[in-house]
Amino acid sequence: MAERSLTMLATGDLVLDMPDAESFFTHVTPVLKAADVVVGQGEVVFTARGNPSFADHPAPPCDPKNMGALHTAGFHVITLAGNHVFDSGAPGIEDTVEGLKNYGIATVGAGMNIDEARRPVIIEREGTRFGFLSYNCVGPMESWASPDKAGCAYVHIVTHYELDHANPGGPPTIYSFAEPRSLGAMVDDIQRLRAQCDVLVVALHKGLVHTPIKLAMYEQPLCYAALDAGADIILGHHSHILHGIEMYKGKPIFHGLCNLVTVTKVLTMEGADTAARKEWAKRRKELFGFEPDPEYPKYPFHPEAKHTIIATCTIDKGKISRVGYLPCLINKQAQPEVCKRDKKGQQVFDYVDKITKAAGLNARYEWEGDEVTISAE
Repeated sequence: MAERSLTMLATGDLVLDMPDAESFFTHVTPVLKAADVVVGQGEVVFTARGNPSFADHPAPPCDPKNMGALHTAGFHVITLAGNHVFDSGAPGIEDTVEGLKNYGIATVGAGMNIDEARRPVIIEREGTRFGFLSYNCVGPMESWASPDKAGCAYVHIVTHYELDHANPGGPPTIYSFAEPRSLGAMVDDIQRLRAQCDVLVVALHKGLVHTPIKLAMYEQPLCYAALDAGADIILGHHSHILHGIEMYKGKPIFHGLCNLVTVTKVLTMEGADTAARKEWAKRRKELFGFEPDPEYPKYPFHPEAKHTIIATCTIDKGKISRVGYLPCLINKQAQPEVCKRDKKGQQVFDYVDKITKAAGLNARYEWEGDEVTISAE
């Protein structure tokens, strides 16, 4: 009897900062539950222990009861390396890791010290081993784990601003690149994991937020280094808007998976509950030049962020044989809806194709039933 093909699905950022969290997954749960492996990025921790220690813009923790929604929706792995993972200090990380574990959900990318944060997760399905690693590439440094401090695994990205013309105070050229030591640590982790699994997944919290087309200079070299070290697929998060897709030596890079369920009440002036959060709600509009759609009160992101996707991978004989995505649209209740090959689905298809070409990336898309397949041009 021929071996059955396995399916892995990967989603964008998850923030469950509202009651009745399960209801936001209503339209995607049947799809997620049908997959063999489902992985998503946990953007915000779950804890009831108040210990705010944010160094970037403030994100409140989610109610621990909402972790159950991830289990009900069908998630198996949650990657945690991100800029908000230390916003509630060590208790937030401890409660999130232990809480998800109690629901049978594995976590990767964060822990009570750097060894735990860099430790991979391996899950097995019908003899095929899936290995996962997760890294924060955007900071802040306070979120990073150390030998005696909780936090996340990371790659330190250095940014340099160079004024290359005679215009003091004018716009500079921006250079960004991975600091060699932390890049080398990531490469070492991947090389060690390579011998222990069949499918090796690396999640990178990276990219320019709320900016749909442009990639920062460091992003492609960082992804290429991970794939050259032995990774099979790169999952990008953090931008809260879709970024393009590319194929590198036959391996897929999802530069930004946008959001899946990302519901929060503190990113608007009306919902912000502290002076710091009100200031950030105001500043993010100025920094990124967008106004959230007022018809999406639970989803205060860039209007284009209503387009999102679920990445799909088919695995045969321990290898990724096919990659693609399921087009999704976020509705006005902040619920992602999986689209078919219809007007809505084509809207997402056209958007992904547009931003991929505008970024100069090489992915080519074709419909195959209600799924979009990805290949290199």
